[in-house]
Amino acid sequence: MSTQHNEPSKTVGRQMATLLAGLYDQSQTTFALADAQKITGLSPKLASSLLHKAARRGLVSRLKPGVFVIVPQELGSTKVYAGNPYLAATKLAGNAPVFISHASAMEIHRMVTQPQLAVFASSSKRVRSRVLHGTEFRFVSVRPEQYFGTTKHWVTKQEGMDVSNLERTIIDGLRQPEYCGGVTEVAKGLWMRHNDINAARLVDYALRLGIGAVIRRLGYLLELYRLAPENELARLRNELSDTYLLLDPILPKEGPHLRRWRIQLNVTSQELETIRTT
Repeated sequence: MSTQHNEPSKTVGRQMATLLAGLYDQSQTTFALADAQKITGLSPKLASSLLHKAARRGLVSRLKPGVFVIVPQELGSTKVYAGNPYLAATKLAGNAPVFISHASAMEIHRMVTQPQLAVFASSSKRVRSRVLHGTEFRFVSVRPEQYFGTTKHWVTKQEGMDVSNLERTIIDGLRQPEYCGGVTEVAKGLWMRHNDINAARLVDYALRLGIGAVIRRLGYLLELYRLAPENELARLRNELSDTYLLLDPILPKEGPHLRRWRIQLNVTSQELETIRTT
C-alpha cells in the first residue's frame, strides 16, 4: 500500500522535541496528558492539541483518551502502535488496581512454549476488555481480598507493573484454565518451573482462595509430579467436599473418577506424565 503524499511527515517541532526528550530522560514510553503538560509547560488545551497533531503525524499513538505511547522511529511510517502490551494493559485499567495474570503472566515467567495472542490482566475493579491496535486485552475480575501474590516486573528503568508471582500464576491457571490454554498448559508451566516453585506457598494460596476446583486440581498435580510432601497434600485433602469436579473444565465431561481428590480425570495421567519427559 503506497503512502499518500499529503500525509504529514514525522517531523518533530520544538515543543514536541521538548516533550520527547523529557519522556526519554525519564525512561517513560507511555504517558498521560498531565505528563505532557508538566514537561512542556503548556495549558491542558494546548498540550492536547500538540498530542492530537503528534498522533496524526505518527509520533505518538493514542491508547485511550488522555493516554499515549511514543511510536519508535525505527517503525518508519507506522502510526498504529500499542507499545509494550503489559504496560498498555495497566494504562487501559486507569486507576484500577491491576496485575498481569494467566497466560500473560505465564509468558513473563517463561512457562509457555508458544507466543500468547491476548493480554490477560486481573483487577479488583471492573475494567472493560477491548481490542487495541489488533491486540486483545482481557480483564479478569477478582474480589479485593483475592488481590495477592504479585511481584514487580520492570519493562524500563522507570516503568513496571504488578504481575502474579510464580505460585499465584499457577493458582489462577487452575482456577480459570480457559485463560491459559487448558489444564495441560498450566501443568506444563508448573513442570517447566518446578525447581523454582514453593509448594507450601502454592497450598497456602489455594486455601486462601478457598475454591474447591483449585484445591482438587492442585492436589492432583502436586501428587502426580511428586512436588509436595504428604503433609502439604493433607492440608488440601482436608478441605475436599464430596462433589466431583472436572480436572479440565474446557474439555468434555468424561474419564474415570479419582476418589482421593474428588476429581474426574478428563485428561489422562499418561498425557500429563509425558510433560515431564518433553
